[in-house]
Amino acid sequence: MNLNKVDLNLFIVFDAIYTEANLTRAGQIVGITQPAVSNALARLRETFNDPLFVRTAQGMVPTPMAQNIITPVRNALQQLRISVQESRTFNPSQANKTYRISMTDLTEAVVLPPLFQRLRRLAPNVIIESMLARRRETTKELAAGRLDFAVDAPLNTDPQVRHVKLMEDRYVCALRKEHPLAKDRISLEQYLSLTHIHISSRRSGLGYVDLALGKMGIQRRIALRSQHYLMASNVLHGTDMAITVPERFARHNDLHFVELPVSDIPLLETHLYWHESTDQDPANRWMREQIIEICQRVTAEEKKATAQARGGQQA
Repeated sequence: MNLNKVDLNLFIVFDAIYTEANLTRAGQIVGITQPAVSNALARLRETFNDPLFVRTAQGMVPTPMAQNIITPVRNALQQLRISVQESRTFNPSQANKTYRISMTDLTEAVVLPPLFQRLRRLAPNVIIESMLARRRETTKELAAGRLDFAVDAPLNTDPQVRHVKLMEDRYVCALRKEHPLAKDRISLEQYLSLTHIHISSRRSGLGYVDLALGKMGIQRRIALRSQHYLMASNVLHGTDMAITVPERFARHNDLHFVELPVSDIPLLETHLYWHESTDQDPANRWMREQIIEICQRVTAEEKKATAQARGGQQA
């Protein structure tokens, strides 16, 4: 039997006939006429090559074939009903769902720890799979359902993709705290004298700082290019190298940082992306709300800490 050619609505009729033992009452439950029930039963008999029900004075009596398949049919219908219901509502405390999110290791370090504190409390059976998808493939991965979200700079302009701003940060020059140039300021000459680490998800290409320096006809010396931020902090703590990074990274990794001696460096924005097909999905919307709220809280706590630090310095 090829199930691909079977109308699944027939199994709803089959269950109703088995329950009611009467074609008319089965039709009333399903919401179709008695002739339509008879037609459905005829198609089922042809599909299974079995009468399935025999008409008797006591009603429609199931054959051994019908008795054998009723339990798996009911289980399958129940699972389908549950799936349809879950697609309309989302109960995080009972959800068994895996969310796949594309993000850098820097975003992981900021978002995942507080997110998992919340998930252990609100959605203990939810699983997060984090990886870094290629930027040019993000839209396709979101559309295919292989990704639920992507966290990235605001560079994706595809109309199929929805997005919202999560966080904002500025670039700074970071050094180890014992570095000879770990002062309140750094000059352009001193900045260019340093050996730099450059973090990028691309194999080649210039960063914002390099583009700004290029307009001035100068360039910095990059000795290490990598995809991963967290590795860079370990290198910095053991060398006199420098790295141009978001201020948040420098703070979280106990690095000394100063304002860049280069102008026209744009702020770093981080956006959350999802496909328009999941915009109204309750499970997707719930996770969006959690990520957005966590980022808002992180930003508020950072602003409070910065204000307190400045107040302490002035005092």
